[in-house]
Amino acid sequence: MRLTFLGTGTSQGVPVIACHCRVCRSGDTRDKRLRTSALLQIENSKLKIENSADAGNSSQLSILNSQFTNILFDIGPDFRQQMLREGVDHLDAILITHAHRDHVAGLDDIRSFNYVQHRKMDVFLNAEARVAIERDYHYIFEPHQYPGLPEADLHTVSGEFRVGSGERGVEVMPIKAMHKDLPVLGYRVGELAYITDANYMAPEEMEKLKGVKVLVINALRREKHFSHYCLPEALEVIEKVGPERAYLTHMSHEMGLHEETMKLLPAGVELAYDGLKIEI
Repeated sequence: MRLTFLGTGTSQGVPVIACHCRVCRSGDTRDKRLRTSALLQIENSKLKIENSADAGNSSQLSILNSQFTNILFDIGPDFRQQMLREGVDHLDAILITHAHRDHVAGLDDIRSFNYVQHRKMDVFLNAEARVAIERDYHYIFEPHQYPGLPEADLHTVSGEFRVGSGERGVEVMPIKAMHKDLPVLGYRVGELAYITDANYMAPEEMEKLKGVKVLVINALRREKHFSHYCLPEALEVIEKVGPERAYLTHMSHEMGLHEETMKLLPAGVELAYDGLKIEI
């Protein structure tokens, strides 16, 4: 599996409009953060073998991409820019953590994938997020649609589920968490767990993280926050879970400069940054 961090910033992104702090004025590209999202690509070795004989034909790029199941974690307002930057030309599904705008505001732009894939986009989410999306994007789900509107199939998550079918199928375990008073979902796929916009997980949900090798978790800033893990709280969760590697995401400019903050972290823990790719 490969995880690409498409964005690692909070709802305002970094730099923040009209802010002149050291972080927002930084020339380090690792301090430039789009809204939080990530792309998980899972290689299917059987498909790779079957398609290798056709690698020289005119559809080489499509064949190459078909070897991977592509799963998107959240679809924020920078979705279009992130897809173009990474050259993504197919998506199998979108996993929504919650329906705050910085995590779902790019939904309208699934139209391009609808067109090239000739199908509705599968979107997995909890009941609270479904209510919000059906309200805010009501025009997608009305019975008499205007041609060219985005098309989505919403799947309410109640337990483990499968993305895709056949050789492309991937098992996903939802992790329930709280974002202050809002129920949110993290997701575990094999040895990877991805959790953002959380500030509490019940003990039984923490148990689901046992054995993960890579944990991605939100850490808004160094000081405590009412609805997000702060840096000390995120490090406490990481210590309890015990992954081989952990990456912090959904960071505001209050976290500090990337280079300086990295020096404060224990071994095996890193600040993620936009464009970072990790192999799992």
